[in-house]
Order: sequence, then structure tokens, then C-alpha cells
Amino acid sequence: MRKAVLFIAMSLDGYIADRHGGVGWLDGQGNDGENIDTYSEFVKNIDTVLMGWNTYHQIVTELSPAEWVYEDLTSYVFTHNRSCSTEQICFTNENPIDLLKALKSQSGKDIWICGGANLIEQLMSENLIDRYYISVIPVLLGGGIRLFEEFPNQQQLRLVKTQSYNGIVELVYEHK
Repeated sequence: MRKAVLFIAMSLDGYIADRHGGVGWLDGQGNDGENIDTYSEFVKNIDTVLMGWNTYHQIVTELSPAEWVYEDLTSYVFTHNRSCSTEQICFTNENPIDLLKALKSQSGKDIWICGGANLIEQLMSENLIDRYYISVIPVLLGGGIRLFEEFPNQQQLRLVKTQSYNGIVELVYEHK
């Protein structure tokens, strides 16, 4: 069965975006030569990406307005906005829990939960995230959009990998 994998970065104090929704702080201590390309390794095992409207909008307006960066993946964007789907991007107002359950039962590679916080919270509430790749960035934002808000039940995780570079600590957890 396919796994649902959260691959995301957060500040040391637990935020995925600053007070204005920005992510300009997503770098290490300043020496890019020390960075490791963990994304390229991660995405080799992914063929589908799920994200909310705000994450999609930030990608296409700020982070990569000239091209769709996930062109090799099937992308689902959860939204109530009416948008025309393309060959690469499916805009849907389907319940994320139902869609993820259906996708997990199909053959294929793993499914990346890209963001945002609301989507993550919904999937966590049903214990649907199998693996957590969390990069902790060496910055304290003091406010913004939290990665984890309250959810109904405790989840036991097992640490399977850590690595650090350029002040960034990557943590990989799986459900016990």
C-alpha cells in the first residue's frame, strides 16, 4: 500500500509560515554550500502531491510563477474556488480524507502531503500520515502559521533518521 508522507520545513518554534504567510526564512545559517539536496532523493519515491489552495497559490505566485515545479507528479489542490484542472493539476473540493484513502488503495509510489496546515490537520486527525519528514530551520519566528495545531488523539511515532547540515536538522518519523 502507498504511504502518505508529510515533507515540510518548520521554524524551531513550530511555524511553517511567518505572520504574513511568507517563507523567505527557509534557509540555513547562510552557507548554501553546506546544503544537502534531500528533496531530490525524497521525490524519487513520490508520484502524487496533495496541497491546499494557499500552498498552491504561494507556489504559483511567489515561489515558482514561471513554471509548475511538480510537473512530473500528479497534483491535487483542495479548494472551493472554481478552477479548471489541467493534465498535471486537479483542482478538487472532494473531502481530503476520502481522496487520500482512495489514492492509498491504488497502485503507485508514495503520496506527498505538501501543505498547508489545515490539510495536514485534517489528515492527522484520521491518522492518515504514515511518515513525517520535518526539516527544522534555525530561526524563531515568534508567530505565524503553526505546523501542528490541536488534533483529537495522540500519535506515537518512531524516529527512523536524522541528519543535519547548515544549521538545519532533518527528522524522519514513522508511525509505531
